[in-house]
Amino acid sequence: MTVQVGRYGVWRRERELDGALAKRIEELGYGAIWIGGSPPAELGIVEAVLSATDSIAVGTSIVNMWNSPADEVARSYHRIEEAFPGRFLLGVGVGHPEATKQYAKPFDTIVDYLDALDNAGVPVEGRALAALGPKVLKVSAERTAGALPYLTTPEHTREAREILGAGRLLVAEHKVVLDTDPQRARDVGRPAVISPYLGLVNYRRNLMRLGFTEQQLDAAADEVVDAVVAHGDAAAVAARLDEHLAAGADHVCAQLLVADSGDPVPGLTELAGALGL
Repeated sequence: MTVQVGRYGVWRRERELDGALAKRIEELGYGAIWIGGSPPAELGIVEAVLSATDSIAVGTSIVNMWNSPADEVARSYHRIEEAFPGRFLLGVGVGHPEATKQYAKPFDTIVDYLDALDNAGVPVEGRALAALGPKVLKVSAERTAGALPYLTTPEHTREAREILGAGRLLVAEHKVVLDTDPQRARDVGRPAVISPYLGLVNYRRNLMRLGFTEQQLDAAADEVVDAVVAHGDAAAVAARLDEHLAAGADHVCAQLLVADSGDPVPGLTELAGALGL
């Protein structure tokens, strides 16, 4: 059985997450915590978050296949699953050519990595795959519990669901700024979109498939920022997140962006209320 993640979760980079924050996220009613920033194969941060909480699901978003050998990741998976059964979903992905010197034949790398996880006894329902384009989305449906697309829109979610079909998990990430002033909100959201994402070819191609031009991406135009960063009051942001669910996502994880790297708890609390958690 696939790990139960609920309808809403929180995406947070490894370096910005600790046990106290994880516990607070659980208390607010979110169903899952997604650990970003390519946590290493040992997955100590996953154990720390699970140890600090009682029942919330924890997923990696994602473990980078180039940096974390499959055999090491599999050992970590089994260790964690034994200690916290049914609460950990291993998210893996092939990353980006700009960030990985040895990046070559990414599709073959994905298949080989999943084969190695199979051989090491990591169950299909215990893992998910970072996926944007149709080819990798199909692999996620065939070889894992489902897909973990990042920096996407509800329009992409709709297309992804059509490719995945019924019965496979679809988790959409969406960035969030709680500010009713559009320009101020964009000032917070735009840097988080530009660096590094608009410089990575995989994300650029996906956004261009969704209708954005190279010129808009190069300029990080308002239209681009508004598409991938929900902003406004908590009700408006919640409504935007719900567009992913209406488009076919099973779960949407909010990546809250706060000016000057401030405390995320007030915003997560406000958003939890608007989501009815």
